[in-house]
Amino acid sequence: MKLTYLGHSVLVIEAGKVKAIVDPFIKGNELCKVRIEDLGNITHIFVTHGHGDHLGDTIEIAKKNNSIIIANHEISAYLGKYGLKTHSMHIGGRVKLDFGTVKMTNALHGSGISEGENMVYGGNPCGFIIEIEGKKVYHAGDTGLTYDMKLLEDEKIDVAFLPIGGNYTMDIEDAVKAAEFIKAKFVVPMHYDTFDIIKADPQVFKNKVKSSEVKILSINESMYV
Repeated sequence: MKLTYLGHSVLVIEAGKVKAIVDPFIKGNELCKVRIEDLGNITHIFVTHGHGDHLGDTIEIAKKNNSIIIANHEISAYLGKYGLKTHSMHIGGRVKLDFGTVKMTNALHGSGISEGENMVYGGNPCGFIIEIEGKKVYHAGDTGLTYDMKLLEDEKIDVAFLPIGGNYTMDIEDAVKAAEFIKAKFVVPMHYDTFDIIKADPQVFKNKVKSSEVKILSINESMYV
């Protein structure tokens, strides 16, 4: 399995015939070094919540690639008006799909979808445990620290992507506690430095985590599990 970090919370997962992207915030993401035109053959799109820096360019990418979008019921219903293919889930749900297994996990955040001056209800925010070819990747989405993360230790996660930027999500101190709860083989920090208010030093995070190996991915860098 190949995991490529595109900045903020954007993750590309490639394994076998699957090429999935999580929270495809491409346009407007100054850290991202790829264009939507560069993202070909996207089979699946995972959306953790409705905020613009996570729902991002889902609609354009899905139309271009005929992708299946996996999100909560409310976001799936919202995207349905664009004629897109969706698979709706909710917190705690686990499902077997053509490429493997997906579990939707709890996240403490918001999920409103902006439409001009209006805010559309976006259901519950979430994270995902994505299992492909026996490897599990946890993408926490935007979340504060929750003791529910202790339950994820039982999932035997290979790689956990955790936000560290603070203000809207966990900061470094809380993300360290989350890593200790989860005990993944590898932990990758995300959701930092995109905006001034979420500036954070991933090396400080790495130095504090003792329960897992921390892999700091540069923008557009990949790792293999």
